[in-house]
Amino acid sequence: MGEPAVRLTGSEWNVLACLWEKSPQSVMQLVGELEHRVGWSKSTTITTLRRMEDKGLIHSQSAGRGKLYVPAVDQEQAVVAETRSFLRRVYQGSVGLMMSSMARRQELTQEDLEQLRAILADADREEPPCS
Repeated sequence: MGEPAVRLTGSEWNVLACLWEKSPQSVMQLVGELEHRVGWSKSTTITTLRRMEDKGLIHSQSAGRGKLYVPAVDQEQAVVAETRSFLRRVYQGSVGLMMSSMARRQELTQEDLEQLRAILADADREEPPCS
């Protein structure tokens, strides 16, 4: 059976992005970083951290008079779940429909196209998973 789907709010993405880049971080480190990135106040950051810890999205450990936070969610797992959700909601689950839409609007650069070709070539060489 697959891993459980990770559903994150925009605020949760902001916090986890900080923690995926550097972990562990103290409350005050996160307050400073989130104020810089998204303009949050100290109370917004603390409230969000508490809610995320209650949901099991982050873990904390005591460190002196404060806490240090680490992500409890794997970045790749979260990205894959969000991508699948986006594809289902917007493109009826079709990667082809999404790429066709972007290509028709000329939103893909030559570099994007080269990266896609390389990705597809690698995927074509890989062994399919056993059922």
